[in-house]
Amino acid sequence: MEMEVYQQLLANGIRPSAQRLAIMNYLLTHRTHPTVDEVYQGLCNEIKTLSRTTVYNTLRMFAEKKLAQMITINEHHVCYDGCTNPHKHFYCNRCGHVFDIFDETSEKHSVSQNIDGHHIIETQIYYRGVCKYCLSKELLECGN
Repeated sequence: MEMEVYQQLLANGIRPSAQRLAIMNYLLTHRTHPTVDEVYQGLCNEIKTLSRTTVYNTLRMFAEKKLAQMITINEHHVCYDGCTNPHKHFYCNRCGHVFDIFDETSEKHSVSQNIDGHHIIETQIYYRGVCKYCLSKELLECGN
């Protein structure tokens, strides 16, 4: 996978460095929609010269180059997704996890289109609510 990531960075005009490769690999292998701090914490023991600023700048660059999605939940919670295939997200208000939702309407929303005279090049849709895991815990607690 390392060589694929290397080629992917090159193809998108990004000079592959050890830090950039590690950050991209982290995104692709940790499907948890990590924050900048989570990526940093996951890699800082492995790469001693890594800084939070480098992680922040690299993730922003990946998002600008469409190698990752930046998901802004609110002004205090921004996370990243290495999966760039069309999909939606679900944010659980209770546990704070972000889940991928792949459905047939995701593909329609990913297509470049014109709406009311505006040229749309990117669409991000996410839902908020209580995830099925928190709901099942709630049901278990009520049953006892």
